[in-house]
Amino acid sequence: MLRLSNNVELASWEIELTAIRAQGAGGQNVNKVSSAIHLRFDINRSSLPVFYKERLLALSDSRISKDGVIIIKAQNFRTQEQNKEDALARLKQLILDAIKVEKTRRQTKPTKGAQKRRLDSKNKRAQTKVLRRSVKF
Repeated sequence: MLRLSNNVELASWEIELTAIRAQGAGGQNVNKVSSAIHLRFDINRSSLPVFYKERLLALSDSRISKDGVIIIKAQNFRTQEQNKEDALARLKQLILDAIKVEKTRRQTKPTKGAQKRRLDSKNKRAQTKVLRRSVKF
């Protein structure tokens, strides 16, 4: 069971975990032991609230397939248990990041002092250009 918030949690049957052999260098341990974890989570078949599903499916993340399945491969650690915890933590973080609603930026007005400084610098620049003009006799 994976708890996402106080009232949202995923049952263990919704998350498919498979042990596979890790890639890369490592000698006998990598070649013989299935310590990497391949996690699959079907968004459409899950018990997540509709809002969560919509936000997840709208993400353009390479870990989410066209069918709406999240695939995470965890092979950073030597033991299967650590890789399993890592995969579940990454799934949880992906879901929590997807449901965050960004606050819209409220545009601020320039302060009176900033407006005055801007106008003063414009006037000074204009005065400099006036002084550069050719003199008529």
